[in-house]
Amino acid sequence: MADGKPDEQLFQLLSGLLQQVESLTNTEEVELRSKIEALGLEVTKVPSKSSQPLTEVEIANELDKLSAKIDDVDEMISSALASDPQVQTLLSGTADVWLPVITANTEERLNFTASLGDDDDEETATNKDKNSS
Repeated sequence: MADGKPDEQLFQLLSGLLQQVESLTNTEEVELRSKIEALGLEVTKVPSKSSQPLTEVEIANELDKLSAKIDDVDEMISSALASDPQVQTLLSGTADVWLPVITANTEERLNFTASLGDDDDEETATNKDKNSS
């Protein structure tokens, strides 16, 4: 799993896990699939540039909101780890795949997004080559 961009690796992993769950339960997990797709959009989202610079107070407010979100996620992960050893094993065993994606800074997210555009460009070029043959 060392090949590819970190976000691609994460979503390959999630897709594989989802397929395993669906085959084991013999149920299509529509809601989980849509959450994974939403997560995919979120991790490649690049923050828009503000038309006006934020004041120190606005920056502090935004940081407070982000800190609260991080605390919520930390609490969810901690409780899941404490209640289920399989969750701990799964998260530990796959950290090299998901950690780079969720900790990516803006520049790294731009690279993820650029890599998605590059893939589309390559596919278009490949299709043009096939059509001209």
